[in-house]
Amino acid sequence: MTQPALLALEDGTTWPGLAFGATGTTTGEIVFNTSLTGYQEILTDPSYHGQIVTMTQPHIGNYGCNPADDESERVWAAGFVVRSLSPVVSNWRASQSLPDYLAERGIVGATEVDTRALVRHIRTYGAMRAALSSEITDAAELTAVARAARDMNGLDLVREVTCAEPYHWTEGADWWQPVAVNGEQSAVSSGQYHVVAYDFGIKRNMLRLLAGKGCRITVVPATTPAADVLALNPDGIFLSNGPGDPAACTYAVTAVRDLLGQKPIFGICLGHQILGLALGANTYKLKFGHRGGNQPVQVVAHGRVQISSHNHGFAVDALTLPDGALNSHINLNDNCCEGIDAPNYRAFSVQYHPESSPGPHDSDELFDKFVDLMREGIGD
Repeated sequence: MTQPALLALEDGTTWPGLAFGATGTTTGEIVFNTSLTGYQEILTDPSYHGQIVTMTQPHIGNYGCNPADDESERVWAAGFVVRSLSPVVSNWRASQSLPDYLAERGIVGATEVDTRALVRHIRTYGAMRAALSSEITDAAELTAVARAARDMNGLDLVREVTCAEPYHWTEGADWWQPVAVNGEQSAVSSGQYHVVAYDFGIKRNMLRLLAGKGCRITVVPATTPAADVLALNPDGIFLSNGPGDPAACTYAVTAVRDLLGQKPIFGICLGHQILGLALGANTYKLKFGHRGGNQPVQVVAHGRVQISSHNHGFAVDALTLPDGALNSHINLNDNCCEGIDAPNYRAFSVQYHPESSPGPHDSDELFDKFVDLMREGIGD
């Protein structure tokens, strides 16, 4: 790798490196992730659509990539920045190196970037628009490209990642069971509980865990009206993760508001924010967001702390939650709202990712809570 790469932020700072992956220029919001592993799951998480991801872990790529670890059908991250790309791939599951994986999918990457200084800069000045290029080496020119990129505030990216038509999910595996080398999952032919899952940018492991808990799953587009969901006669409704500004997804907020109290509802990440908006709360943009696999969250009900996986740049303002909706989880780093419990509506949500793959799995119990609510509803 000798081809230069350059990252330019909208504030005029530039960060040189060496290119890997595809040749080209890309733009997006510059963010960082503190996870030690899971770069392939991060790249294929639709919640990263429109973002250039920087990894704080300095050594990236040593275990390669394989089809089974993809969280969706494509890479959604706009670009990828690392400190030191591993020259060696050593893992029995690997079928491809990270550079080849990105090149095949048209994603620009950069290594030999001073990511420690870059992350400190983002923490100080906040996430901002950026441009990453293996073609443009002029700082002023690339900075202009960054400044012309889309701003995440007010941006509806869900319409760009959601499925076009409803479909049935038929694969399942418990999280502790390794996936076959060929990526195949055991088929789920039937399940006791019918779940309609809104696809705001859904991850496959969410669906696998629901299936593993005995759910038959119908995935529907993000713009599906409440009446169409209820016509499917679900036992429960799942609100997935996704990218962009939740306040821009007015169609989803309206649908969830109409669904409140009709069926048990479980939301994750963007689904949590949309539930909060549907209940009447407000959302706001965090300075640099939470992204990583080591975030401490306290469960208010019993006070215990869970280590959790995060990927969000917006949050629910807990002070605006209405009566009857509780701030059920608190982030111990900045005290932001990490969960909502609205028992009168049989609805709850978490801002973080209990389905995280790879781990941690401290919050796997939340899927059991959803199943319990559906079981109680069937018994009514």
